[in-house]
Amino acid sequence: MAVVAARQFCLSASRRRVLARAHGRRSAARGMPLLALVLALALAAVLDVATTAPVAAQGFVYNPGPPKRPKAPRANDNQMLVQAVEVDYDYNNSRVSAVGNVQLFYNGTSVEADKVIYDQKTKRLHAEGNIRMTDADGKITYAEIMDLSDDYRDGFVDSLHVDTEDATRIAATRADRTSGNYTVFENGVYTACAPCKDDPKKPPLWQVKGARIIHNQTEKMLYFEDAQVEFFGVPLAYIPFFSTPDPTVKRKTGFLMPGFSQTSGYGIGIEIPFYWAIAPDYDMTIAPRITSKQGVLMQAEFRQRLMDGAYQIRLYGIDQLDRNAFAGQPGDRQFRGGVDTKGQFALNDKWVWGWEGVAFTDYMMLYDYRLAQYRDPFSSFVNLPTEAVSQLYLTGVGNRTYFDARAIYYLSLSGLQSQVPVVAPVIDYSGVLNHPVLSGEFSWKTNFVNLNRETAVFNPLNNIAAVTGLCSPTISADPARSIMSPNCLMRGIPGDYTRLTAEAQWRKSFTDSWGQIWTPFVSVRADAINADISNQPGVANFLPVGDTQAIRAMPTVGLEYRYPFINVQPWGTTTVEPIAQVIVRPNETYAGKLPNEDAQSLVFDTSNLFSVDKFSGYDRVEGGGRANVGVQATTQFDRGGSVTAVFGQSYQLFGLNSYAVQDMTNTGLDSGLARTRSDYVASLSYSPNRTYTFSTRARIDEMTGDIQRFEAEGRANFDRWSISMIYGDYAPQPDLGYLNRREGIFTQGSVKVASNWVVTGAARWDLVANNINQYVVGAGYVDDCFVLAANYITNYSYATTTSPPILGHAIMFQLGLRTIANTSFSFGAN
Repeated sequence: MAVVAARQFCLSASRRRVLARAHGRRSAARGMPLLALVLALALAAVLDVATTAPVAAQGFVYNPGPPKRPKAPRANDNQMLVQAVEVDYDYNNSRVSAVGNVQLFYNGTSVEADKVIYDQKTKRLHAEGNIRMTDADGKITYAEIMDLSDDYRDGFVDSLHVDTEDATRIAATRADRTSGNYTVFENGVYTACAPCKDDPKKPPLWQVKGARIIHNQTEKMLYFEDAQVEFFGVPLAYIPFFSTPDPTVKRKTGFLMPGFSQTSGYGIGIEIPFYWAIAPDYDMTIAPRITSKQGVLMQAEFRQRLMDGAYQIRLYGIDQLDRNAFAGQPGDRQFRGGVDTKGQFALNDKWVWGWEGVAFTDYMMLYDYRLAQYRDPFSSFVNLPTEAVSQLYLTGVGNRTYFDARAIYYLSLSGLQSQVPVVAPVIDYSGVLNHPVLSGEFSWKTNFVNLNRETAVFNPLNNIAAVTGLCSPTISADPARSIMSPNCLMRGIPGDYTRLTAEAQWRKSFTDSWGQIWTPFVSVRADAINADISNQPGVANFLPVGDTQAIRAMPTVGLEYRYPFINVQPWGTTTVEPIAQVIVRPNETYAGKLPNEDAQSLVFDTSNLFSVDKFSGYDRVEGGGRANVGVQATTQFDRGGSVTAVFGQSYQLFGLNSYAVQDMTNTGLDSGLARTRSDYVASLSYSPNRTYTFSTRARIDEMTGDIQRFEAEGRANFDRWSISMIYGDYAPQPDLGYLNRREGIFTQGSVKVASNWVVTGAARWDLVANNINQYVVGAGYVDDCFVLAANYITNYSYATTTSPPILGHAIMFQLGLRTIANTSFSFGAN
């Protein structure tokens, strides 16, 4: 089962008495600096962390360790192989002595030493000088004197140093091993840090010293007595006793590392998770969050892996002490809680089914209590999430076929639940025949969707409509608005909508003697539509209300032509390829008179210049005769790197231009395709090597030459730093509600300012308003055993259903000692 490692402290009654006595002798917190106090509190409570969502969100993780050594096959033939410069046999005392570069192999374990004596009577193995013992699990022990039984179950080792396969290290003045299970390290030192290469005797970055370290191999536990945590050899925290699973343990019952947070709504919160490894195939994490203002937020997660899949369930609940802290908001209630779950199971090697489910007493709980799986600071940095998804799905993938069926419910995170549709079901099925048809390829795709929405969704098209609320959910829309009046768009219909789409296509490519590539294609598409639209205010201005049934067919015949010209030079190869498409088909039936739910987004650029249908979904279909022409040039350099450029234009040859027809969302207007001759589209990408990538995309007005849409993106990735930047400049699109020019830059990157110091950041700069409206800055020390990092983050959250998002600020700290402890602290305010 893929579960996160869990660490714990075990504090028996006797140990608690020892701790109490020790505390009476010396106070761990007295006179300590702040960092020492934090370490003492953290280590005295729990070890390591299972729910590391806040830590993972910050992106600071341990540097990867060295690759693990391959395990040699273990030989259990009870035969001992000895190699040495000199071997002496004492038959009287039944002893065998090996001297000089001794190498001994027995039952998968090897011992190297200056001298080894084996007593056949007592079955004891005694080694001296420069000892190196490697067991079958890859653990290496260095020592000066070693005295063990021949099965390595009992004995002692002096001046030892142990390197484990997990890159952890233990050193001690002496170790005693009994019953093949217990190993007691006297004056032991434990660390997961590698020694300094320049000065191996220098103390590691952190280490835990103990008067005794006891390793119970049966329990796989390490017990520390009279322990202190040191950084660079300086003690910072004293702990009379603690225990932790050894590094080989991946999951074990116990407390996890606590988390600290602060918000204005619930005050200061301390989260103390408890991990319960119930069985090898299922576990549970209980994580109460104690808050200073609202009481205890109970959280629990149950996970189970079965033979054919896995699932998990999370529960949340709180009886709020001060509901007035959320007065006027959805959180103004006594009890708040929720559940979310997900799972996926395989029916066979081609079919899987699964689900996601989310339900809460109020949508603002996700924000108010910073439930990290929904409010990851980085994933929401640019795009504010508006819904949480609940769905049930079935997916099948064949050799050349694909099937997907889903029922979807969206939980609105902005309080507009009645405007969010319930989609049940949406089914996609597509495929390609394995054998040719008329020497060509035959493919098909089908789509079925059924959705329901309670309330129409309107968006304002101008400032007057926005200020006066003509398009708000309460006023709905201006009842006097005609279809041509520029006040609102209708983004979603109220009522029921069902559509079945089926499309079949045949195409074949052949190359003539001149090297020209001809690709004829034929397709036919049919849609059966049933819409029962509620007669709500303003809806009739966009679509006919009541029951509407429609059958829409679109046969298509087309030809694509390419003629590549290739030029080979000593430095590389250049290919220039003129491309032309001619498409013949009738007009779009019911153009603009049917609901449009899934084809509202349309960006015309070189990526869809040669698409037969440029609409993004099934609810609209391109009609009329059209020609798409352009040229593509690619240069491939022999020493690596390439340049690709595309330039082209689209022409409406005859019939109705679907992109010039207004529908409920004005899709197609202001897209550059609404005129007989489209805008020009161009793109240029350059990748000289794996380090750099540059690309630009542009749409240029065909009549004026003005740039309507421009994006430039660059990425660079070096050993010590990486950066990416995207610049966007977009002309107004008044028919879509964008009245002003939009221009901005989004940049993110990281710099390794020193061997272990990393600085990260991201920002979005609105060039029109001339302000940076979102940013995050972080810095951290990261190596193979230690993480110390901080992030300052700005993000957005909703306060009420009618107010705009509020810019929030958060500071997050991360502290990690590999194999011992990971924790995070966060503080935020609006």
